[in-house]
Amino acid sequence: MATVTLITDEEASPEVRAVFDDIRTTRGSDFVNNFWRALAHDPALLKATWDRLKDVMAPGALDPLVKEIVYIAVSASNGCEYCCHSHTASARAKGMTDAMYGELLSVIGMANQTNAVVNAMQVPVDEEFKA
Repeated sequence: MATVTLITDEEASPEVRAVFDDIRTTRGSDFVNNFWRALAHDPALLKATWDRLKDVMAPGALDPLVKEIVYIAVSASNGCEYCCHSHTASARAKGMTDAMYGELLSVIGMANQTNAVVNAMQVPVDEEFKA
């Protein structure tokens, strides 16, 4: 259960409504998900987070599907159920197949396993790997 109420369109202040409208326009959908509705309690944080997310997730050197896949991996490692679900849905909408998702889960599992082992053993980084 959420620790805050989710702000509805009817309850939204003009500042919040402007962000909600931008979310709808940017995504080409009438849907504003619960993350944004929870953040709407702090209109400045809502706007700053939305603006930054739009910038970071925009096409660039990494295409949007790759960015969603990275977001899934980080969300899984951080244990964020909400972000795992929302970014998996977004990645699927951008073309992620079941086979890609299966491989992603294998990579996430392997990375977490080897990270834990190398951390426990405190293996020194090879000089060749240092930037």
